[in-house]
Amino acid sequence: MKIVIMDGSAANPGDLSWDMLNRFGDVTVYDVTPPELVFERAQGAQIVLTNKTVFDADILSRLPDLKYIGVLATGYNVVDIPYCKEHGIVVTNVPAYSTFATAQMTVALILELCDKVGLHNEAVRNGEWISSPQFCFFKAPLIELWNLRAHIIGFGKIGRRVAAILSSLGMKVSATPHHFTPGETYTLPDGETVEFMDVSEGLKAADIVSLHAPLTEETREIINRSSLALMKDGAILVNCARGPLINEQDVVDALKSGKLGGFAADVISKEPMEASNPLYGAPNCILTPHIAWAAGETRRRLIDIAAGNIEAFLAGDPINNVVK
Repeated sequence: MKIVIMDGSAANPGDLSWDMLNRFGDVTVYDVTPPELVFERAQGAQIVLTNKTVFDADILSRLPDLKYIGVLATGYNVVDIPYCKEHGIVVTNVPAYSTFATAQMTVALILELCDKVGLHNEAVRNGEWISSPQFCFFKAPLIELWNLRAHIIGFGKIGRRVAAILSSLGMKVSATPHHFTPGETYTLPDGETVEFMDVSEGLKAADIVSLHAPLTEETREIINRSSLALMKDGAILVNCARGPLINEQDVVDALKSGKLGGFAADVISKEPMEASNPLYGAPNCILTPHIAWAAGETRRRLIDIAAGNIEAFLAGDPINNVVK
């Protein structure tokens, strides 16, 4: 059994091991595979693992030995699913492995926008506290979260986890789930209630908006000039879901005008970032390079689940199969 990992350095830059896969066959790991080498490296493989390496119909049609694609992520839009369904190729993903880490990053970004830890740490390092005439100083307004309103768009496992953490900080939380009935609510572990409402209503009420929706045609650029206009002046927006959920230029315009008080994201529309991206250098904007999932414990869980997916496939009973 020939197994090829196309872009292994994303999940495992060298601090973890792929050895658990050796029991399934002959494993070859490539750190990164450029598009022009996908066919050459995948040729003859029965199993490939990919994170962001694309397997479209053109590539798939030239890989007659391929029986299984394991996506090392939750999203699987890098694979042509209709082609795989038609040709009997099993495709699996790794759902819910990064719930805790992504929620943690979301709240870290919110806290950074509100408490500006990085800004003040840099000021101290630059000697400003040493030269301060007062026992303290602050270089920008700080925000207390207690009793403010957070609205969460997308209320799956990550959204619910973020809601629980923000509620524990004293915030009032509302949400827009993918499907809901008006008047429906959700009870958090601390007993507080999350009110469900439509996007427009939620945006109008929120001091902080956090995006956790999947990318669909319905949610693509759900945050745009029109929806931003509904938000409170100075509200904060955070995106740890998918980059194309926002119109990046519209968000930058809102930051420059002061309509948005801050924006933070772990994802952008095209990754890695290009110098021409309007978010690059935007004011009151914090960006991290898609690392919400990158804690060692989280990546180890990802690899463990991926190995379990292969084992189930080889046993004839696939799990986490996304080909319906």
